[in-house]
Amino acid sequence: MSRSTIWKVASVVIIAVMFVAACAQPTPVIQTVEVPKEVIVTKEVEKEVQVTKEVEVIVTQEVQVVANTVTYNSYNGDPNPRAFDEARVKEWNEAHPDMPVEQSIIAHEDFKQAIRAYLTAEPSPDVLTWFAGNRERFFVDKGLVYDISKMWTEKGFDKVYAPGFQALATYNGKQYFVPTAYYWWAIYYRPSLFKQAGIEKPPETWDELLTACDSLNAAGITPFTIGARFKWPAAAWFDYINMRLNGPQFHIDLTDLKVPYTDPKVKGVFEKWKELIDRKCFIEDPAAYDWQEALPLMTEGKAAMYLMGQFVVDSYPDEMENDLDFFRFPIIDPAQPIGEDAPTDGFFISANAANPIGGQEFLAYMGSKEVQQKALAELGRLPTRTDVDISQISPVTQKGIALIQGADIIAQFYHRDTTPPMAEVGMDGFMRFWDDPSLIDQILADLEAERQRILEEETQ
Repeated sequence: MSRSTIWKVASVVIIAVMFVAACAQPTPVIQTVEVPKEVIVTKEVEKEVQVTKEVEVIVTQEVQVVANTVTYNSYNGDPNPRAFDEARVKEWNEAHPDMPVEQSIIAHEDFKQAIRAYLTAEPSPDVLTWFAGNRERFFVDKGLVYDISKMWTEKGFDKVYAPGFQALATYNGKQYFVPTAYYWWAIYYRPSLFKQAGIEKPPETWDELLTACDSLNAAGITPFTIGARFKWPAAAWFDYINMRLNGPQFHIDLTDLKVPYTDPKVKGVFEKWKELIDRKCFIEDPAAYDWQEALPLMTEGKAAMYLMGQFVVDSYPDEMENDLDFFRFPIIDPAQPIGEDAPTDGFFISANAANPIGGQEFLAYMGSKEVQQKALAELGRLPTRTDVDISQISPVTQKGIALIQGADIIAQFYHRDTTPPMAEVGMDGFMRFWDDPSLIDQILADLEAERQRILEEETQ
C-alpha cells in the first residue's frame, strides 16, 4: 500500500472516531437532571411557610376564647349541690359559647383553707362561692373583693332582694356579695305542751316569754331544751338577746370587733340572759348534751321549746311533726330594728379577677329568679329574692321565708359573724357564764382582752 493510501485510510479512521466521540456527548446532559430536584426542594419550602401561617391562625383563635372565659371556684361538692351547680354551668355555656364558664369544685373544708391563696393569686378565680357576714367583710377590708354595686342596680337586685339580704350584701354603702341560699333560726315548740300549760299563744315579747316559762314550770315541763356540748347552740342565745335588746347593727359592730365587750350594753345582754336562768327556763347541765341528744327531751314531753335552726326538723320524728311549730324570738325593745340569724351562702367576684365583666354576668345569672326558682324546686333552698314563686311549697316553709324576709337585718350567727379566734374565746365565755352567772364581769373582761389582742395582732 502506498504512503498516500495509508494517510487516506488513517484520515478516515480519525474522522470516524471523532464522529463517534461527538455522538457520545449526551452523558453531561444526563447529569443536569439534578436541577429539577432543586426546584422540588423549593416547593417544599413554600409548603412549610403555608403551614406556619395556619398555626398562627389557630393560636390567635385560642387566645380570644381564653380571654373571655369566666373561671368559677365552688365548694358545692356534696352530690346534690354539685349536680345542681354543674347543670347551671352547662346551661350557661350552651347559652353563652362566647363566654364559657370554667368550673372547679373543691371539697368544702379544703376550699375554706385555700381561699386566701385563691384571692391573692394573679389572676385569681373570677367568681367564688362563700359565706355572708364577717367571713365576707374580712376580705372586703383587705381589698380582695370586687365592687358589684353597678351590676346590683342594673339587674334590679335592689328591687327584688329582701331588705335583710340587701343589707347582707352591702358594706360601707356598696354591694360586694350576692346571697342566694339560707336557713332560718327560730324558737321551735310543741303546741300540745303549751296547751297543757295553759299558754294560749306563742310569746311575742320578753315579758310574755318569762310568763310562759313560769306556766310551763308550774305544769312540770322544762321550758327550753338545749344541747351545748359544742358551745354554738349557746351562742344563739347571745345573738338574739343582743339583737333584740341593742339592735342588730350593734350586734354586728360587736362581732366585727368595733365595740368593746366591756360596753355596758353587752353586760345588759348577760343580765337579760340571767333572768332566764334564774327563772329556771333551761334544762340542767346543757353541756352534757349535743344538740341532737337534747331533742328527745322535747319529743318525750319533758321540755317544750328549742331555739334552733331549721335543720332541727330533719332530726325530728316524722310522725310527730304535726305537733311542732315555731315562732320569732320575742321582742325586747320595740324601738330596735328586727334582726334574725339566717346563715347565708352566696357568690362574689375577686378583686384580682381576670374577667370581672364576664364574672358579673355569670354572677347575675346565679342570683337570678330563674336559678333561685330551680334551687327551691330541686334542692329546697330558700330564696333570697321576693319574686320567686313559693306557692307550691309547704306552709311551714312559707312561714319561715316570711320570717326572714320580714327582717331588717340578717346576721349570720356568732361564729360566722366574728373572727375565728374571737368566736372560740367568746363561746367559751358563754359556757362559763352558763356554769356560773355571777362571773359576768370577769368573763366580759376576758373577752375584751381577747378582742384587744386580735386587733393588735392585725396591726402588726
